[in-house]
Amino acid sequence: MLSIIQAAGWPIWPLLACSILAMALIFERFVALKTARVAPPQLLNEAISVSSNAPPSTDMIKQLAQNSALGEVLASGLRTLNTTPRCSEADLRAAMEGTGRAVAHRLEKYLSALATIASAAPLLGLLGTVIGMIEIFGSQAVGAGNPAQLAHGISVALYNTAFGLIVAIPALIFWRYFRSRVDAYLLTLELSSEAFLRHLTQLRK
Repeated sequence: MLSIIQAAGWPIWPLLACSILAMALIFERFVALKTARVAPPQLLNEAISVSSNAPPSTDMIKQLAQNSALGEVLASGLRTLNTTPRCSEADLRAAMEGTGRAVAHRLEKYLSALATIASAAPLLGLLGTVIGMIEIFGSQAVGAGNPAQLAHGISVALYNTAFGLIVAIPALIFWRYFRSRVDAYLLTLELSSEAFLRHLTQLRK
């Protein structure tokens, strides 16, 4: 591996940095976007059951908010109802939508960075290719040329092109995977919030 890096020249260092950053972002998103941390399947039914007769206590609401992203959205509705028992349905909706937007922003965290790496890596590889081609033509400009410099220019061009694609392809695949996963979560949060809002409206009456 070290010999490849040496043969590829200095243009490969930005690509190495991109690959390390991409791996870190992918690992972080895998941990952050677990179902248990975003939208546990039974949480909505449990929240409805606990608050079926009256709004739960402040401690229970706090525990619900710390449970997951969905719990945070549901807890915002309960907190609003506890604070203002005579609040309107519009007030409950506004509170839950505001929390939902904050949660959505958190779920989409680092996805733009991963997309940027997927777009920039081939360009960085192309930059290394161009630099390698410049070295090749530079070696041919003086007399018969320098075979060692010619070989070095070819290795710089090819290694950087290949490494740029090696970094970009997985980054693009994981970005699309996480994007679809976040979209599915957002739909689940929206549908669950609507169901819980109807429950809170009945509870308010």
